Amino acid sequence: MKTISQILNQITVQRSFKIFLGRFLVVFISLHLLLLNQCQTKKANTNESEGPEFHKWAQTPPMGWNSWDCYGPTVVEDEVKANADYMAQHLKKFGWEYIVVDIRWYVENTKAGGYNQKDPVYTIDEYGRFTPAVNRFPSAANGNGFKPLADYVHSKGLKFGIHVMRGIPVIAVNDNLPVFGTNVTAKDIYSEESQCRWLRDMYTVVAGKEGAQEYYNSIMDLYASWGVDFLKIDDLSSPYHSEEIKMIRNAIDRTGREIVLSTSPGPTPLEQVNHIRQYANMWRTVGDFWDNWPQLKDQFEVFERWAPYVTSGAWPDGDMLPLGRIGIRAERGEPRNSGFTKEEHYTLMTLFAIFGSPLMFGGDLPGNDEFTLSLITNKDVLHVNQHSINRKQLFRENDLIAWTADDPKKGYKYLALFNTSDQQPILKDPASPVPHDFTEISVKFEQLGLSGNHSVKDLWTGEKLGKFTDEFTRSINRHGAGLYRIH
Repeated sequence: MKTISQILNQITVQRSFKIFLGRFLVVFISLHLLLLNQCQTKKANTNESEGPEFHKWAQTPPMGWNSWDCYGPTVVEDEVKANADYMAQHLKKFGWEYIVVDIRWYVENTKAGGYNQKDPVYTIDEYGRFTPAVNRFPSAANGNGFKPLADYVHSKGLKFGIHVMRGIPVIAVNDNLPVFGTNVTAKDIYSEESQCRWLRDMYTVVAGKEGAQEYYNSIMDLYASWGVDFLKIDDLSSPYHSEEIKMIRNAIDRTGREIVLSTSPGPTPLEQVNHIRQYANMWRTVGDFWDNWPQLKDQFEVFERWAPYVTSGAWPDGDMLPLGRIGIRAERGEPRNSGFTKEEHYTLMTLFAIFGSPLMFGGDLPGNDEFTLSLITNKDVLHVNQHSINRKQLFRENDLIAWTADDPKKGYKYLALFNTSDQQPILKDPASPVPHDFTEISVKFEQLGLSGNHSVKDLWTGEKLGKFTDEFTRSINRHGAGLYRIH
């Protein structure tokens, strides 16, 4: 039998062990939380994504050319090649790489100035899959599809993309064409519900029906065999078609080819952000964006809402850059140069750069003037677009706006200043005979998490502006912008 003294000693040991164990667990949990927080901080500071494997296919915002703004639904093979030639010669070394053929490349008689939905002549194979119209793309003859054109683009060290519509062709349903590799036909997998409101080429593919996934598999296999690197798929985002997006993702991954997926048009519902990031590399935040100031001004509020969700491999997309020579044979407007003023050009490029939007140039590249070329070949500005993190609006005071971002490798701070005012400012000195059309914008370094003295470089001009203490102030023209590197 244990003595009372032995029992008391045992109780004391047990209590001491419990106290030790409790303290050990507290320390262990604290260290675990600290390490977890450090990992999350590191991930945020490197813009690292825990997303799907396909996010690695577009680790920086895609940069390229799209035929829509200049040619609408009418682009032909020689025009695509001419833009590829220009990109290879002038833009490739700056990171531009995609050449994208936009809408209705499968219609022989598309009319300039708009869609022809009265009597379109489609080109389609025996399995209900559209093929390029040979009168517009001669190299597609004899069942070659887009492979010869893609090969040409690839020979320039560039990547090739196409636009397609969501769904299965109406003509495939009407002709009851078979779905490749199945015992079903187009009539077995379609629905007229949710048909695109503005273009009646396609019907909805009903997820879950036998042959539905197989149809999407068949067209993605076809595109992969052509050498497609980029797919812009329309009528997916507004309204949002989650089930077809899933089928498209599955079909792309199944091909084994790294095909970047861009969904269109916008606005993509913000509440679908987690879903779309799991299935696409890019998604539109707005409808079609054209060369007018009110639409550009609206982009500020749109980008502010989407900024928290900018992630490597998954990019909110502000649509194409309507710059240079546009409207050549487009759906909207007459042949013209971009309607933006010089100041608005800087605003557009600065905003898209610091937000991290994909950059898809809409004008006919061979028609560029020197100013337009300078906008899209500024290495410092493109670096902000391609490699920044922690992108956000710093403040908005009426029409004066500041955005900021970080350089994760060199520790620079990037600062963008915008004057979106539509009114000429009131002179501080009414007696001054010199009118002006600019406003001073000031940012305190403490707002950027900085203190003391810092050097500032103007990224548009390349000018080193010198050292500033505690605060940086710049005069920004109305509708204009400035972009600066602070270190």
